[in-house]
Amino acid sequence: MKRNDNLWKSILEDVFEDFLKFFFPGADELFDYSRQFEYLDKELEQLFPPEKHQYAPRYVDKLIKVYTKAGMEEWILVHVEVQGYQDHLFADRMFTYYYRIWDKYRQRTTAVAILTDESKNFRPTHFEQSFLGTKLVFEFNSFKILDQSEDALSESDNLFAQVILTVMTALRDKSLDDEDLFSLKVQLARRLFSKQIPKYKIGKLMIFLKFYIRLESDELNEKFEFEIKTLTNNTSKTMGIEEFLLHQAKEEGKEEGIEQGVQRGRIERNISFTQTLLSETSFSIEEVARLVGVSVSFVQNVKATM
Repeated sequence: MKRNDNLWKSILEDVFEDFLKFFFPGADELFDYSRQFEYLDKELEQLFPPEKHQYAPRYVDKLIKVYTKAGMEEWILVHVEVQGYQDHLFADRMFTYYYRIWDKYRQRTTAVAILTDESKNFRPTHFEQSFLGTKLVFEFNSFKILDQSEDALSESDNLFAQVILTVMTALRDKSLDDEDLFSLKVQLARRLFSKQIPKYKIGKLMIFLKFYIRLESDELNEKFEFEIKTLTNNTSKTMGIEEFLLHQAKEEGKEEGIEQGVQRGRIERNISFTQTLLSETSFSIEEVARLVGVSVSFVQNVKATM
């Protein structure tokens, strides 16, 4: 079974409102969801450039500008770091992110570390330093996936809880063979479709589930895709999961009158995500197209410019 942590970047954008509600009690009273989230990934890379050589560790990090209900121009920054392995310098890096973000924006920032590693002892929560009467303590939100209750996550109607449940399945069931893991994926999918979650959001998680927990057997991967299409067709008789997502996006655009700037931003994010998948994974062009939610020709055009 193979996991691809790069998929976090996409799912965090797809369900970020659910992420806020999952982590912060009273989120509905604090955050203004009517104002678009702004993803500052390029700015974050400028503050903390990635290593150039191919063997350098890869991290999944997001910086998001979120407006609050305190006023028209009141906004904060949410820094999300997904850490997939034990690293004794992790807390140091979280602090370095924080002070560089503060130096650039001078805005309040909350930091969330999502720990997807398999070590029971790796639990960073703060960075501390003191010398000759000078002391610094930087604390951040630390969320260990292995600590979570599977029953509580299963019962939750929050979509991000289901993301965590998917990742937990990948972590806890590494010893299972493909057949057993296939059965678990199907159970997850069926449970999700039984919840009171908008179907277009379920579709996003189905794509995450499909590619994050990737089975070794091509036959079982195809069988799982067939199961998902069968589940989808039970609620949408004329289209499969990818077609349903595209249709839903078009309908939302008509109903909400999405501005050209928003559409352009979405296209730019699709291009960026497509480039990442093409350069850092072994997915085929067809798989990349399904994952991003674009046409095969879109992926081919992006690939031609790389």
